Amino acid sequence: MTSDSSSSVLILGAFSDIGRALARSYAAAGRSLILAARYSDRLTRDAEDLRLRHGIRVDLVEFDMLETAGHSAFFDSLSALPSTVISVVGLLGDQARAAGDAVLAEHVMRSNYLAPALVLGEAANRMALRGSGVIIGISSVAGERGRASNYLYGSAKAGFTQFLSGLRNRLAPIGVHVLTVKPGFVDTRMTQGMKLPPLLTAQPEEVSAAILAAEAKRRDTIYVRPVWWLIMALIRALPERIFKRLKL
Repeated sequence: MTSDSSSSVLILGAFSDIGRALARSYAAAGRSLILAARYSDRLTRDAEDLRLRHGIRVDLVEFDMLETAGHSAFFDSLSALPSTVISVVGLLGDQARAAGDAVLAEHVMRSNYLAPALVLGEAANRMALRGSGVIIGISSVAGERGRASNYLYGSAKAGFTQFLSGLRNRLAPIGVHVLTVKPGFVDTRMTQGMKLPPLLTAQPEEVSAAILAAEAKRRDTIYVRPVWWLIMALIRALPERIFKRLKL
């Protein structure tokens, strides 16, 4: 890998639709890439295209975020700490099945909170020693209030959002910036088959463009489509006696 980390971006979960869109957006901006995925060979064609199209360095690395004991060794294996680390890893899961299966429930929770928080915490500690860097975590509007239809996923995203908030508060005085991203509905493989409202549903390229712009502006938290801010404010404001009667 390149020893120059001044403009490098590490994307964790790079094979996801949003991860691949992020790679294209950052490559177009001239940033070198480290694409991390459980089966990184599936990104070989993408990497070659980005190298040829944008003249940047693209490295592929194997990484399973759920193997939390290996997070430190993973960062040790990089020849330089990237300037930006983005976690795109997440799992919607099946709420109905997971509610009755502790193993499935744990998998949803680990995928959306524990593993992403631990890996970004590892990156944060290293960036804190360096005194610079950007950490970006993709959370969800689902974490703003627990709903019967996805409370396992939502509870994990709520924890991740609060983790990022605390990390931002801790690192701001020493020059490390933390960005929380709440995309709302996104048209990806994870939501395939779901009936999503077009006005509330972003494309992966829209998400990646919003993240790139938010990093440049040093934003703290963004809703990819601003209408989600209003929607979630209304949902949060509902009295519990009314909210618990709704089917959301």
